[in-house]
Amino acid sequence: MVLDVKSVDRLLGTPVPYAYAIKAGPWIFLTGHEAYDWETGIPDEVTGPPGFPLHGRHRSRREGDFILRRMRRVLGEFGSDLSHAVRLDQYYPVPRAVASYHLARHAEFGDYIPPSTSVVMERCFAADATISTSLIAVVPEAGYEIHKIHPSGVASAPTSGFVPAVVCHDFVFVAGQMAHNPGLGLDQRGHVPEHSAWAGIEICKQTEFLIIEKLRPALEAAGSSLEQSLKAQIYLANIEDAPDCLDAWNQYYADIPCAVTVVPTKSFATVGGIVEINLIALTNGAARKKQVVETDIPGMAAYGACIKVGEFLLPSGLIAIGRDGHIAGRTISPGFAGLAHAGHIQAEAIYDYAEALCQAAGTTMAKLLRAQYFVADVAVFPGVAMAWSTRFGRQPHPFVCVQTPTPMPAPGTAVIADFWISTLQ
Repeated sequence: MVLDVKSVDRLLGTPVPYAYAIKAGPWIFLTGHEAYDWETGIPDEVTGPPGFPLHGRHRSRREGDFILRRMRRVLGEFGSDLSHAVRLDQYYPVPRAVASYHLARHAEFGDYIPPSTSVVMERCFAADATISTSLIAVVPEAGYEIHKIHPSGVASAPTSGFVPAVVCHDFVFVAGQMAHNPGLGLDQRGHVPEHSAWAGIEICKQTEFLIIEKLRPALEAAGSSLEQSLKAQIYLANIEDAPDCLDAWNQYYADIPCAVTVVPTKSFATVGGIVEINLIALTNGAARKKQVVETDIPGMAAYGACIKVGEFLLPSGLIAIGRDGHIAGRTISPGFAGLAHAGHIQAEAIYDYAEALCQAAGTTMAKLLRAQYFVADVAVFPGVAMAWSTRFGRQPHPFVCVQTPTPMPAPGTAVIADFWISTLQ
């Protein structure tokens, strides 16, 4: 099956080919949308009047309006609309942008906002951008209706207003969850008491709470279960918490194959919150079945399995760890930042791993639907783009690139890559 790709051949006049929308069957992916024109840069409607930039709406509200209006227009070209979205991912460099974006989101989406994940990162792709948004939607057709799930005890704050989970065909999309009660702060059941010196580990308490009290109830209300989990993204305020977080995660997931991507994050909606997890799963009665894809890539290159399910291949987040246990290019990259050496060498290794997984699953990276690059410094992206063009030529690249706080999971890590790949023939 041929993917329907909308792209620009030269992003902002550079050699970077960018796919801003891809349709695969009924699924539509809009990845890496920020408030700039792909040919001319940031327009006056976003920056404000040149001589009076503070006139009118706040800059972040103008960004949100620009992004979501364009998304609505692009979805319309595929015969869909915002009411058929099933997932939103948003990244912001400053918390202040969130409130303005929420106003834009309510204005464009109306009374249905799909399951959402919003976290604060170091910066977006464009230097002055305060919002980066990606969206997954479906074309309205029989069998792909969206069923909204509102589990007891799993909700969003009124200012956010997103639906905690939706079911579309065989899939359950669960919004980013935290160990909190929206509008009330951290739930004390998921928090080490302030008076205690050794009543548990905070990251373990929060992780376990959101699995038991958020993810599992959301899945069960949607006619699913933890055992049907396919892919999770775990955002951590302190990447050094990863071992304890994954230890708590594996208390429930040790025998459940699930792709996992772990991402350093600056902050979250709830003060004191240090972890947020979103999840995709199958319903219990799904016709699609998940399959673990195994191939000979270094064990430390990913925190979880690679899952093939129906028309999708869902690898865990990939890191360029070699068989020697070190990041690729570690001895040369620090001296050649001008070549974006770390980005290039690490992306090359990651593409090697991704292509090996694709081959084992009977697909190819030519069917890439969505690439999320979480980078230590946005300046490494030219190296990623160089590796892409070397490997895939002028194939449009459906990417989002956001800069995380440091440190990253392994010393010298420049990029974590999270892919969705089509398996449609």
